[in-house]
Amino acid sequence: MRILVTGASGFIGSFIVSTGIERGYEMWAGMRASSSKQYLTDPAIHFAELDLGNRERLLQQLQDYKAQMGGAWDYVIHAAGATKSLHREGFFRTNTDGTRNLVNALIEADMVPQRFVFISSLSIFGAIKEQPLPAAEAKAAGTLYPAITADDTPQPNTAYGESKLAAERYLATVPRFPWVILRPTGVYGPRERDYFLMAKSIKQHIDFAVGYQPQEITFVYALDVVQAAFLACERPAEAVLHHAYFLSDGKSYNSRAFSDLLQHEMGIRFVLHIKAPLWFLRIVCAVSGTVSRWMGKLTTLNMDKYHILAQRNWNCDIEPARRELGYKPQWSLEEGVRQSVKWYKKAGWL
Repeated sequence: MRILVTGASGFIGSFIVSTGIERGYEMWAGMRASSSKQYLTDPAIHFAELDLGNRERLLQQLQDYKAQMGGAWDYVIHAAGATKSLHREGFFRTNTDGTRNLVNALIEADMVPQRFVFISSLSIFGAIKEQPLPAAEAKAAGTLYPAITADDTPQPNTAYGESKLAAERYLATVPRFPWVILRPTGVYGPRERDYFLMAKSIKQHIDFAVGYQPQEITFVYALDVVQAAFLACERPAEAVLHHAYFLSDGKSYNSRAFSDLLQHEMGIRFVLHIKAPLWFLRIVCAVSGTVSRWMGKLTTLNMDKYHILAQRNWNCDIEPARRELGYKPQWSLEEGVRQSVKWYKKAGWL
């Protein structure tokens, strides 16, 4: 099996490549010429320089690799994407236009794979179903809020979510193109930097949360996303083609669950838990985002981040993924956090 992984130098992409090598597949790491190969050191990896921002150059690159391989890739896992950008346009340039360029170039080069797996995001749905369930229903369901399902109407409230949704909608317009979409919730694990910032804060004995309405959060460990990506390639086409699947570990958590586990694994005895009102966070993010654009430097706090932190319901329905993909989350939050902290320490991040 010959598989191309775009965004191979990134957090999720690098794990997909290394796992594919372990499974004995011929793995091609698609990336920009300037991208780091820090996590792509196995000599069995094939590298493919791909310029997703330039359709004409991308087409030529694909044709060159087709001649080199004597054919096309059997599967393409499209993990390339921008999670941060100074400007709204940057998300669309990478996440929407980059996807469109890749799909069109694959078609034009006669390299349409058996399966095109697109790594999207739960963020495309935005802050929906934010009204808590009645007490009796909540107790029976084991959740505060109703789960977001594939039948719900997306209402993205971030530029990132909007750009991923636009890419999904484009895929749906391409006749006979064999796509499968994965929509993971918050992905964490070794090499990931956003959740690592929480670990840094805990190390400094501070845990910061916002909003007084209860929040329900979901997580998925990186290797469970990898599991789903390979299942999307391996399952019978009639079972999964043109379907989109949510990915989580199957549980939901309160806003302190992750930080409490970090505190335990790091052996931090005392942490000051600070909860700020949403209006305060909104001001901070608005000012920080404006200054960031003026200075031309990315910042953690901006209005997209505000909407993410303000969202109360991240609960999603993974039953279709279980039933059709055969997806079985392998990593509990406890074990995932344990392995993440272990890696952070070994890598010198903590």
